[in-house]
Amino acid sequence: MIPDVSTLPEGQRFTMTRRFRASLADLWALWTTAKGIESWWGPPGFAVTVQSIDLRSGGQLHHTMTAHQPEMVAFMQANGMPVDTSAVITYAEVTPMTRLAYAHLVDFVPGVAPYSTALAVDFQALGDQAEMRLSFQRMHDDTWSERQRMGWELELVKLAAVLGSAS
Repeated sequence: MIPDVSTLPEGQRFTMTRRFRASLADLWALWTTAKGIESWWGPPGFAVTVQSIDLRSGGQLHHTMTAHQPEMVAFMQANGMPVDTSAVITYAEVTPMTRLAYAHLVDFVPGVAPYSTALAVDFQALGDQAEMRLSFQRMHDDTWSERQRMGWELELVKLAAVLGSAS
């Protein structure tokens, strides 16, 4: 069972809100299509390749994140992690143009047993803009939670660049 991240206490989740000068349909497509996901997911220095996406409650997204910049490759290797990481996301809720909620399997942390974290993205059209509120469950410790938060901050910059602007 995937928890509803919005019901977790404040200290157990992060929430980030962004508004873009873009259509809701364009923003939704970047979260829900292979081409869209590949265009912005992963922090700088990484590329994402989608193997499959089944966008429905209970469906899964399978993708691989690959470090390609030399400093990112060195970071991964220095921390005992592979350069290529396969990932599985299981969708809990898919409400078109409104909400995505899913569990992300965390099975890439050396010395830590695999576990899942919850994430939800709520979308809203605001005139000629689109707003998204991203809420995600903290990871197993403060160091990894901060890496997770920083990673999303960087990824949302990439998302804004793909959309053309943010406000």
